[in-house]
Amino acid sequence: MKNLREKILFFIIFLCFFVILAQLFYLQILRGDYFKALSFGLTTPLFQKESQRGEIFFRNGELAATNKPFYFLVILPSKIQEKEKTAKILTEILGIAKNQILEKMQNKSFILEIGEDKEKAQKIKNLNLKGVFVEEGLKRYYPQGSLASQVLGFLGGEGRGQYGIEEYYDEKLKKGENLILTLDYQIQFEAEKILKEAKEKLDFEKGEILVLNPENGEILAMAVYPNFDPNNYKDYVKNLEIFKNPFTQELYEPGSAFKPITMAIALEEKKITPETTYEDPGEIRINGWVIRNYDNRKYPGKITMTEVLEKSINTGAVFAQRQVEGFVFLDYLKKLGIFEKTGIDLPEIFSENKEIKQGREINFATASFGQGIALTPIQLAKIYCAIANGGKMVIPHLRKDFPQIEEKKVLSKETTTKLTQMLISVVENGFAKRAKIEGYFIAGKTGTALQPKIGQKGYSEKTWQSFVGFFPAQNPKYLILIKLDNPKTKTAEYSAVPLFKKMAEFIIKVKKISPDYELSQ
Repeated sequence: MKNLREKILFFIIFLCFFVILAQLFYLQILRGDYFKALSFGLTTPLFQKESQRGEIFFRNGELAATNKPFYFLVILPSKIQEKEKTAKILTEILGIAKNQILEKMQNKSFILEIGEDKEKAQKIKNLNLKGVFVEEGLKRYYPQGSLASQVLGFLGGEGRGQYGIEEYYDEKLKKGENLILTLDYQIQFEAEKILKEAKEKLDFEKGEILVLNPENGEILAMAVYPNFDPNNYKDYVKNLEIFKNPFTQELYEPGSAFKPITMAIALEEKKITPETTYEDPGEIRINGWVIRNYDNRKYPGKITMTEVLEKSINTGAVFAQRQVEGFVFLDYLKKLGIFEKTGIDLPEIFSENKEIKQGREINFATASFGQGIALTPIQLAKIYCAIANGGKMVIPHLRKDFPQIEEKKVLSKETTTKLTQMLISVVENGFAKRAKIEGYFIAGKTGTALQPKIGQKGYSEKTWQSFVGFFPAQNPKYLILIKLDNPKTKTAEYSAVPLFKKMAEFIIKVKKISPDYELSQ
């Protein structure tokens, strides 16, 4: 009896081994070419057989990224007896040139795309063509086309998210987790429309509009021109720079848009007040370097710190910076995040600004008016959020359920209240008058900076022109940053500021924001 049980057990083990061996022979020998071809097909950017990737939505439910069925053929020429006939049938159904199919049949295996047409796929399947296998996969699809393309990124080769949200949240999306973004579809759409229309008039090389809530860091719009269609990203591979999000992946010098930060430091240290005056020397010499105002202007008489911002006076910014000891100024730059990433949920870079860390007087002086200091637009926006919200540092973010992190206070309410009033005066009385909207108090500052020469010392004639503003100024709900690369205007007053006004007027209208004061009859 015992001997019989051993024989039965041995037979079962042998049978299992034989089944496994047969299966391996079938998979590796008989259908090896098929699975090799299939494996190739699944690692192309076009389709995937993995579990369904999570979808991405705008804040109010509009679909930003999803998955669509996608059909393709795995073809094994060695199994096809009548190649001419098979090629002719496929040509008639798919519309692909017959000679192209016959040429591909010189390979051991290859893939032919059917696309989203289920009827074509079923028609080929019903023909039972030898050596031709119909397969279904998933294709990443962006229903809004190019809208928010630098924010979203795309699903690239081997099923990996590349750039933007697709890259940053790749692991979550692979697991099928959906993402709801903070992006407001209406505001994003309008921001891109404004940039597209402005391109014709201003002829800038690149344009950017950022809209966020300064209270919590939620990004409502992140528009870039030019953009791309992530559904057809392969059409843009000759210009990989277009895939980058310039808000987080490009450095620039903000120019006079940095002056309010210098004022904030001096105000916080109680070294100045908005009414503090100085006399403009016209130029300042520091160890052989000469600092002048825009257009070499010299402003006569006593000038207040508020007027320094209104008229965007470089020597006035240097005066304010010099009221604070160098190591204190540097410490504030650290606290304000100049030397680190913002923490935004996107691929992000930052500059170490090594020259400023050296503590040389000339570097502090030029940094006071935003030259010789490099940062990303999102870094600048983060600091302006602190000015707008009473002094706390928020983390800009795109995921709606972004984890809450304790916000650190970097400026006092007293400082931000005074500085906000100074920035309101810039719009009411200064170079940013074109941002004024009747009935509303808007706080903001222009910035025009020369671009450094590429690979050389010194600066070129090209400019960055920007404007950062927030409203309603006394209780801000929206902060807008406009940045234009080398527009055909002299200063941001004529380029970025009018675009800010268009964006702000749209938000006021669609969000029904009540005015700050009644208009006089």
